[in-house]
Amino acid sequence: MKKFWIVPILFLLCASPVSAKMVSIASEFVNMRSGPSQNNAVLWELGKGYPLKVIGSRGGWYKVVDYENDTGWIFKKLVNRTPHLVVKKKIINIRSGPGAKYKIIRQAKRGVVFTTLKRNKTGWVKVRHEETLLVGWVKRSLLWGW
Repeated sequence: MKKFWIVPILFLLCASPVSAKMVSIASEFVNMRSGPSQNNAVLWELGKGYPLKVIGSRGGWYKVVDYENDTGWIFKKLVNRTPHLVVKKKIINIRSGPGAKYKIIRQAKRGVVFTTLKRNKTGWVKVRHEETLLVGWVKRSLLWGW
């Protein structure tokens, strides 16, 4: 009888979606290139913490995509797994607590990067801006990254 439980459990484990690998820029300024080599053209210069989704790899390089769906290549040693988020809307509110009833303490524009500090079950994330050291809460759906 116990053997019948093994097959459904194995099926569920195999069928579970694998989350995409996310990385963030580890240095102050890093070049995103058109191909997996320093000989390829620089497409963008990305700042520290900028989140990217890995969609492939070749040698010591990751093929990545950003929140605007731009793709390019980043040298693997220039990224890390520290969770960061980027503002994907024109302007968002940063609040003193995890909900719309909390006081707005600041606003942030599209493209601003935050370090992810905490997530809650109601769809809010606690974030920190590294330059200003501002800490607050933002609705998760307004951000991209992890």
